[in-house]
This record gives sequence, C-alpha cells and structure tokens, in this order.
Amino acid sequence: MAPSRELGKTHLPLWAAGFVALICVTILGLSVWREWETRNAELRSAEIDVANLAHSLVQHADDTFELADTILVGLVHRLELDGLGPDTISKLQTYLPTRKSSDRIRGIFVYDETGRWLATTEHIDFSGLNNSDREYFQQHRASPDKGTLIGRPIRSRAGGQWIITASRRIDHPDGSFAGVALLTIDVAYFAKFYERFDFGPNGSASLLNNTGIMLARTHDESETFVGRDLSNSPLFRDWESRPAAAVYYFTSPLDGVQRLSYYQRSSHYPLMVLASKSQDDVLAPWRHAAAARMIFVLGLVLLIAVIGFYLVRQLLQRQRMAQVLVAKEANFRLLAEQSSDMVTRIGLDNRLLYVSPSCVRITGWSAEELLDTSALSGIHPDDMERVEQVIAALKNGEAEEARFVYRQRHRDKGEIWAEAALHVTLGSDSGEIDGVVAVMRDITEQKDLQDKLASLATTDALTGLANRRAFDERLAEEWARSRRDGTQLSLLLIDVDHFKKFNDHYGHLAGDGCLRALGRILSTTARRPADLAARYGGEEFAVLLPNTGPEGCAEVGEGIRQALRDLAMLHAQNPPSRLVTVSVGAATSLPSQATDSSTLVAAADRALYAAKDSGRDRLVMSGQVVPWPAKSA
Repeated sequence: MAPSRELGKTHLPLWAAGFVALICVTILGLSVWREWETRNAELRSAEIDVANLAHSLVQHADDTFELADTILVGLVHRLELDGLGPDTISKLQTYLPTRKSSDRIRGIFVYDETGRWLATTEHIDFSGLNNSDREYFQQHRASPDKGTLIGRPIRSRAGGQWIITASRRIDHPDGSFAGVALLTIDVAYFAKFYERFDFGPNGSASLLNNTGIMLARTHDESETFVGRDLSNSPLFRDWESRPAAAVYYFTSPLDGVQRLSYYQRSSHYPLMVLASKSQDDVLAPWRHAAAARMIFVLGLVLLIAVIGFYLVRQLLQRQRMAQVLVAKEANFRLLAEQSSDMVTRIGLDNRLLYVSPSCVRITGWSAEELLDTSALSGIHPDDMERVEQVIAALKNGEAEEARFVYRQRHRDKGEIWAEAALHVTLGSDSGEIDGVVAVMRDITEQKDLQDKLASLATTDALTGLANRRAFDERLAEEWARSRRDGTQLSLLLIDVDHFKKFNDHYGHLAGDGCLRALGRILSTTARRPADLAARYGGEEFAVLLPNTGPEGCAEVGEGIRQALRDLAMLHAQNPPSRLVTVSVGAATSLPSQATDSSTLVAAADRALYAAKDSGRDRLVMSGQVVPWPAKSA
C-alpha cells in the first residue's frame, strides 16, 4: 500500500494541473457551445422574421395580380362580345379610366391584331404607336391560350419607366387573334411597398418570376437590378427539387452580401418572393454581446489558470518538502533506532507517537506497549508538576528546547533517574508547533556517583560529619533564614583539650579514635533536621542550632561535654581529670541587616577561648561563664 500512496502523491501535481486544464477547457468549450447556440437562436429568430415577411409580400403580390387579372378578364369579355368597332373603342376609351381606381395600376391598354393602339388610360397621342414588337404581344398572337400572361419588366413607351405587364389575348368570334388587352404595374410600386418593412441596412425583398427574372427589388433607386436574369443562380438551378417555400442561405449575385432569406412561390401566379436579411446584420448584436461575454470568460479562465499554476507550484513545493521530510524522517528513524538513548515523539495531547527500540533497556517496556500511551505516565509524582510545566512551555511556544532530570518508573528496577532533552517540532504544512521530540537516557549510575561525590565534597572522611565547606554554606543559609523569619540562631564551637599531647602520648590512631568518638556524640546530639554538626578543623568541631535561644544552646553544649566525660577516655596529659574533655564556646544571635554570620562565629570563638582560659572542660556562653558541675569535679 505504501508504494501506491507514494505514487499517488508523486502524480498529485500532474493530476492537479490536468484538473485545472480540464476546468479551463470545459469552461471555454461550454462558452463556445453556448455562444454557438445563441448564434443559431439569433439566426432561427431571423428566419422566422423573414418567413413572416415573405408570407406578407407574396400575399401582396397575389392580391395585386389578382386585381389586374380581374380587370383584364372583364375587359376581354366585353371586347369579345361588343367587337373592336369604332363605337366600342370610343366607349372603351371613356370606360378605361374608371377601371384605374387603384394606385397599383399604372395603365390599361388595348391593341388590335396588328399591334396598333386602340385605347388606353394614358393621356397621350397614341395614333402612331405600335406594340407588335413586344414579347407579350408576339406570345399572345402565337398562342391561343386565354390565360393572363405576366411578362418581363419593360420600359414603358408612354412614360419611360420600368413596368410589369399583365396581358390577355382577345379573339374574334371565329377564334382568330383579334388583339391584346394589357395592364401595367410600376416596378416602383412594389419597391415602395417593400420599404415599409424593416429588412436591416443590408437586407432586401425581391419579386421574381419563376424563370428567375427580377421584377422588383428594394434599395434599387437606379433600377439596375430590374429585369436581371438570375436563372443561373443556385436557387433556380435546383428549382424543380425545391419546396414551394423554405429558408435559403446564399451569397447574393447582385451585391455579394451573405444573406439569410426565405423564398415563397405564389400558389396562383408564376411568381416568387425572396425576403432576406444580411447575415452580418442579423449576427451583429450577438457578436458584440458574445465578444463581451467571451472576454469575461477568457478573463475567468486566465484567473483560474493563474490560480491553478500557483496551486500546482505549491503542490510541487510541498511534494519536494514532503520528500525531504521523508528522507529526514528516515534518517531520524535510522539514528533513533541505532541510538542507545530512548528517542520519542510526543503529540500535542502528550501521547507517544514514536518510541525507539532502546526503550526496552531504559524503561523495561517495548515500543509497542508504550505507543499511544501518555508520555507523562511513570514520572515520579514529586517531579510531575515540573515536567508538565516544561512540556506546556514548549507546546505554547515559550521555549524551543529544554533539559531536565527526573525520576522515572522502570518495569523491573522500580525507579531510575533519567535525563531528558526536549525540542519542539513544526508541521510541514502550517509551520505551527505539532509536538515535541524527547531524547531520554538513564543516568541512575551517574546520579548516584554525583550524590557520592557531593557527599564526599561536604563530609569529613574521618568523623562522617559535615566538613568546613558544608558548615560555611549551611551557616550562610541559616543566617539568611533567621534574619528573614526573625528567629534566633545559636552556635557551639568545641575543642578537645590538649589534643596534641594526646596524639603525642597515645599515637595518631588513638587520636583518630578520639575524634571519631566525639563525632558520634555530636551526630547523636544534633537530632533536628536543621541542626548541623561539623568538623570545623583539626580537633575543633561546631554545632549549628537554628531557632535556638541561649538556654537551649547551653543545654546542648553541656550535654555534649558531659557525654564525652561519660566515655571516660584516659588522657594522662590532661590534669586534673586525666580524661578526654572538651572546652565549649557558645553564642546566640538574632540576625539583622547590619550584621553577618561572621559575628556569630567570632562571638562563639571568643567564648571558646574564654572557656580554655577559665581552666578547660567547661562551657562558656558569649558574655558569661557556665560553672563546671560539682559532680564532675
């Protein structure tokens, strides 16, 4: 499982980069798709608009040519009944202006079989005019078809403008060709009507016949497009396979504009209407909005990419840091597991997160038994508060490292002395304190040795009493305490009488035995914890009695003197008793800020010399002599 996890961690930055790239591509893809759908929606909306326009325009064209057809049918029927005699033509010339009641109709004309003008609504002299050369005339003369023929746009001979012709054949009673009835509509009429509708700045509406001839078109002031043959355009090349009405996208052969259009054929006449809008005009609002939206999306994608870049970079840095930490942890474990000291890692909850194998030798418990237990378990209760304070200070950031000595429970040995060195650890992600590393070693033997050395440094080897160094240190401590508490402090200075003569007479071994005997008496006498019996130097001893007044001091001193006499050690060179005796100087003081401990020693020393001068084997209090008891005489 570990290799898989490491592999996952190794590929994490790549996955993150891929994920960020996927998000960016997805956002861009969705934005492009949405804009494309919006574009298509705009086109579909425009398709509906031009379809509605085409429906309206083809209906208008049907209505216009239906009116023309109605007029022509009535006119031809009347002429075929009445004939083309002078009386009929005279009446017709009066009748025709009444039929031109609509602005849709430009003019109405009647021609005989030779093409000569017989009657018209135009106020011109038509006596010399002939229309036999017109295409519609020739077509009617050649064909017996009685239907209405809608012809190509032509220039009017009456006014010179472009007109669209609607004509019907007139027959004699025997069915032979008698002439043509003609109705004309201005091309400008359709163009003006188409201008009522909004096709956009580059849009258009066109009226064509089924052969592809342009009959009328918007935005054609110079009438350059009228009569143009568009039969070779794609729309008319596939005319037979196309439906009667449909949406049609094309590039106009007239002006080269890409157009969205809708064409619709007339169901009554050989005509069609083509309503179109410029595709650029239709999509212009969408392009502006899409550009703004895409700028925002690109900005968002760029922001995500930048954030992703920094994220991936952070992941790479953390991965490198993690690799360094793994290497460090491996080195740490290698060093910890090879170390004779016990190495532990302690969490913020004081639980042991790691314990090196040397724990068995130092505590008696295995690493498996100690893991996830409290690091404070097994610490002596007297040391617990101090250890907890140190660990709390480390975890609170008040210190980075600490070292202390404490007592630790051992599984087999009971209790050992241990020394611990602690150092805080920081989280690789947050940089915050996440625990403590402790290195512990067993210093029981070292502690015992130190205690022995300390004891030797403060103990007289011959008598087992405190030595002069220990006495001086204790005197300073007790003097400061008595001064602080306002209590009395007493001192006894004891000297063996004529000890040099004892040594010379009995030998040094006997002298050492004499001093040891006196030492035992002093040890027995100084029973209170604060009392101190010390060898002051040579055959001179001292007893320090804290919180003791003059009476108590004299009582203790006299007890020591009497106890030595009771031993009855012979001393031939010490008349008159011929026994080993001591002279005792006693002093009591109430320490103050104005004095120091040397005044007490000086007072006791003076009293000692006073005891010797008074005959020895006696106790003298500083300032008075205590008489030798009668039973001792």
